[in-house]
Formats: sequence, structure tokens, C-alpha cells
Amino acid sequence: MSGHDGHDSGGHAVSHKMLIGTCLALLFLTAVTVWASKLDFNELQLPELNIIIAIGIAVVKVTIVGLIFMHLRWDRQFTAFIFVASFVLVGLFISFAMMDTKEYQPEIIQTNSEQVQQMIDALPAAPKSEH
Repeated sequence: MSGHDGHDSGGHAVSHKMLIGTCLALLFLTAVTVWASKLDFNELQLPELNIIIAIGIAVVKVTIVGLIFMHLRWDRQFTAFIFVASFVLVGLFISFAMMDTKEYQPEIIQTNSEQVQQMIDALPAAPKSEH
């Protein structure tokens, strides 16, 4: 046996120029995420838009990291397919969970927490049991 397990003998070398560009892109997208978190979309009656923008930027960042640092850009297409399919399945799972959450939203009791705390404070103290 020659000790060769079917893999290439070395990893793919990424140029310094590409690494610096990747770093700058990730830093820029982080700054955009912070900037977008400060925007108030309540005036447009779209309060969930902050989350949608943040997740969109995160998807772009994870794609950059996957392509460059995980070397998916230079790997076999099947590996990239499995990587993308896993994210699609996670998104599908989250969307089903969100649909289920919306289904039972009307049954959740919406109350004033101060009023609830006052009612709890008004309850008689439980007798201490000695063991």
C-alpha cells in the first residue's frame, strides 16, 4: 500500500490578495449588519424587516466563508451541493416551525406583566413546612 487514500496530497493555497479581500468583505458586511440593526422599520409597519435583512446579510457572509475558507469554491460540486442542501433543509425546518408558531399565536395569553406581578404579590404566603 502506498499510503495514498484517494485525496490530494495538499490543500488548496489561497492567495493573500483573496484572503484580504475576503476579510474586507466580511468586515464591510458586519458594518452593514450593525447599521441595518439601527434602522426603524416600524414607521413602514414592517418591524420584522430588520430580521430579514440581518438573515440575508448572514447568508451572504456564510456563503463567502464556505466558498473561501472551507474551499468549496475549488472542491467537487457534490460537496457544494450537500452544503447548500443542508442550508435549504434548515430553512425549510425553520419555516415549518414559524408556520406552527403563527397557528397558535391567538391562543397565547397577552397580559400586562405588572398586573400579573401585583396579583402574585397579593396571594397569601404559603406556610413553611418543616421537615
